Amino acid sequence: MASPTGTSDAPFGRMLTAMVTPFTSDGAVDYEGVQRLATYLVDEQSNDGLIVSGTTGESPTTTDEEKDRILRAVVEAVGDHASVVAGAGTNDTHHSVELARAAERAGAHGLLAVTPYYNKPPQEGLFRHFTAVADATELPVMLYDIPGRSGVPIHTETLVRLARHPRIVAVKDAKGDLFAGSHVIATTDLAFYSGDDLLNLPWLSVGAAGVVSVIGHVAGAELASMIDLYRSGDVAGALAVHRQLLPVATGIMTRTQGAIMVKAALKLAGLDAGFVRLPLVDATQEQVVVLREDLIAGGLKLADS
Repeated sequence: MASPTGTSDAPFGRMLTAMVTPFTSDGAVDYEGVQRLATYLVDEQSNDGLIVSGTTGESPTTTDEEKDRILRAVVEAVGDHASVVAGAGTNDTHHSVELARAAERAGAHGLLAVTPYYNKPPQEGLFRHFTAVADATELPVMLYDIPGRSGVPIHTETLVRLARHPRIVAVKDAKGDLFAGSHVIATTDLAFYSGDDLLNLPWLSVGAAGVVSVIGHVAGAELASMIDLYRSGDVAGALAVHRQLLPVATGIMTRTQGAIMVKAALKLAGLDAGFVRLPLVDATQEQVVVLREDLIAGGLKLADS
């Protein structure tokens, strides 16, 4: 299925958010909440794409059946006017292939394949793993390079090799090596997406196609504006938005774990995205007080302000 917002240089759109998964107080997936959140992110936060069942979606703690139902709920809610990219990455190639095929059946527009974590494969293992996932379906694939979580980076030479695969079209970068990324951007057709909200504007400056954000849950409209300003040549305007959002990125991304703080931030913004699942724990009242100050400092409108 073709992405409704993709272009040749930005195959999944430009402003994407890695969506949290709403859970009820007893730990069940809130599927109505999933659709409500997806609609809010696209219609009110200017996202033209969503990542479903990524790290921020707490994918390590959702079953394959839950992942399938979450994806189908998002596709039903916004799939006709936003790209829906399904997280299909695990540290088991066979399992990843099965998740990829299930995502294609569920109507995803693309796949997110994270570097296999914990088992620390060599680069040849990464190449074969990602190739197997890309061979499994007709969907375009976004690689997810995040050595801080996976323990292994995707080396530049490996990315260049993988770029030759017709369905490996993009990289979500959370490695933070702008020089290495610049080389890949300059020598391949891979679309780079910033996967680190602290580096969104720097990545745009070296040729990134867009961002896959966490703070986009509450600051998507601002980030979309920053992308548009930069692409139109208004670098000073984009820099102003970047600086405005520094407290938001600090509050959500650096004080504790991202999914925890996103759900707290959404509640402050007036949309209850529920609870997290163990081993995550919900934000403390003290953390919420500081987060509220961060969001206000970033110019965001809160429900009680």
